[in-house]
Order: sequence, then C-alpha cells, then structure tokens
Amino acid sequence: MQPEIELGPLTLQTFGICFAVGFLAAGMILSRRFKELGARADLAYEMVFAALVGGLVGSRLYYVAQHWDETKDDLLGSLFSGSGLVWYGGAIGGALGVLVWAWRRFRADLVLLDIAAVPLALGYAIGRVGCQVSGDGDYGKPWDGPWAMAYPNGTVATDVPVHPTPIYETLAMGLAAWALWRGRDALKPGLLFACYLVLAGTERFLVEFLRRNDEDVLGLTVAQVESLVLLLVGLAWLAVAQRRGGIRRDAALPARGRPAPA
Repeated sequence: MQPEIELGPLTLQTFGICFAVGFLAAGMILSRRFKELGARADLAYEMVFAALVGGLVGSRLYYVAQHWDETKDDLLGSLFSGSGLVWYGGAIGGALGVLVWAWRRFRADLVLLDIAAVPLALGYAIGRVGCQVSGDGDYGKPWDGPWAMAYPNGTVATDVPVHPTPIYETLAMGLAAWALWRGRDALKPGLLFACYLVLAGTERFLVEFLRRNDEDVLGLTVAQVESLVLLLVGLAWLAVAQRRGGIRRDAALPARGRPAPA
C-alpha cells in the first residue's frame, strides 16, 4: 500500500491522484463523444468541472448527514475536512451540478444521461484503484482465499487477510464502462443510462456482501438498499421502453444520433 508519495517537500495522496485521473479519463471519453454528436469537444471539460464541484459538495454533505452524531459538534470543520467522501452523495451532487451546467450551456435531456453513462462507470473504476492503493478501508471481510490480502500500511491498516474488494469493483465497472461504450449507439435515448443503473446497482449490491459495512436495513447495508433502488429503476425503465416499442435504436436513424448544439 502507498497512501502517500513524497516528492521532496511535497506530499501527494495516491487516492487524490487516482481521483484526478478518473476525472481526466472521464473528460477524454466525453470529449470524444461530444465530437461524435457534432458538439464542441471543450464542452466535455465544462461538464466534468460541473460534476467535480457538485460531486465534492454532495459527497461531503452526504457524509455529514450519515455521521451526524459525530459531526454535529463541529459542523463547519466536518464539511471542509479532507476525509469522508461518500460515492452516492457525490453522484447526487455531481448530477445536480451537471444539470445546472446543461440548463445553461447544453441541454438537459435523455441524450445527456446517455453521454454521462460511460464516464460514470469509468471514473468509478479508476477511483477504486485509489482505494486499493491507499488502503482507505474500503476492503472486504476477513478471508483466507487464494488472492486474499492484508493492508498493513494502508490509511486504515489491517494485518488480517481480507477480500480486496476495490479490485473486484475496478474490474467489474471497467468491464461495464467498456460494454456501455460499445453499445452507445445501439439503444434509444436514455436507455444506455438505464443500463448503467442496472450494472452499477448490481455491482455494488453484490460486492457489499463481501465488504465490512454494517447491516442496517433488513439484513442489508445502506449501500445495498441504495444500489437496489438504482437496479430496480434501471430495470423498470428498460421494461417500460420494451413495452412501448423496443429498446434498440431504429436502424434508419443516423449511427451517432441527432447532432448536439455547438
């Protein structure tokens, strides 16, 4: 594990490096997609910046809400602390940030949701690399299997071999990003995002059985309940679309969909 990298007087957090790489990778994917849709490529980085700002605010607010008893006595300090970033809060905040940006600069419609699907999956996969390298406590339960590992030098250290769940999540969501990218022109507007909800919800729901989070609701963790909501919304969305005429894009339509405003 390598939570920090020392470069002379400068100390870099490996999770922060992976966090930045995830946003850069998302920007590159978005840039290519915007070009395919006939829009300006630089809009991609505006969208990423909006997601970054909204995501950071949302993840901190979500963390404070989840740990109210621990943070209420120092609310301001907790809000601006460098630790405690919750993915679901970041996703909500990032989505709101992008919607505000889209309302002013692009368009807030189903095409925008589809554009966001691949970057969301890829950014999550890269972010979990940061969790693995830094050993930030997102690992799994004790295990003595063939690829179990300990995190003795992690930010949240343990000498007990455990499931390396960040690796599982990186592989799963990396494959999801690849599949979504391959299918980006195959489905009707909005349905690529519905597929993302199914894939992301399924991945997180299953991996939670191996993680060390506490069970809170009917034997499930909070993250599992949230993941189940994403999964069910995605499945319902696809089912309704199938009933209303199918999920695949009409072959007569242009391969790249209708052009986006420049």
